[in-house]
Amino acid sequence: MVAEKEDAEDESLRIECPFLKTERLVMRTPDVADIPALAELANNRAVAEMVTRMPHPYGEAEARAFVTMATVPNRAGVIHVLTLADTGALVGCAGLSVTERGLELGYWVGEPYWNKGYATEAAHALVDLAFRATDVPVLHVACRVINPASRRVVHKCGFQYAGQGMIDSIVAGRVPVERYRLDRKAWASLRNWARY
Repeated sequence: MVAEKEDAEDESLRIECPFLKTERLVMRTPDVADIPALAELANNRAVAEMVTRMPHPYGEAEARAFVTMATVPNRAGVIHVLTLADTGALVGCAGLSVTERGLELGYWVGEPYWNKGYATEAAHALVDLAFRATDVPVLHVACRVINPASRRVVHKCGFQYAGQGMIDSIVAGRVPVERYRLDRKAWASLRNWARY
């Protein structure tokens, strides 16, 4: 999933939610204890090529910078690490960031955990959080055109296609993305999410 550069912090988009629990995941604010697991899981070019702000290689210095950025007090949006509820294993990250379009959903899951529905589960929780914790009329998301797995997550969450564009990726350079949007009215009609 693609998340773009954050613009000026908007106080109305500040989301105080250090912890979310879903059926199989505990989504929580990252901390320094997560640095080794983040560095190991994110140090994968296949993951880095699908998001815009993840460098490759990705080591402990990059993980430490991520944790520092994610825990800045009073920042708009929210960033969570995704951990398995039963084992505590870190499987990826997800969040809501402020972009020039407004609030945008972003996520990534480490390759050992692909195709298990974790991204969809986390995305559903964050979509609900976005509409419950803010007054945004629309939530945005973008994905690489070469990422069918992310597109499936987006569709399962009820987002509608809104066009294509280009975006700068640290690893892949300037790349095409598909943009999607979900308005509050559509979300309200989809609140009973289908099984993953």
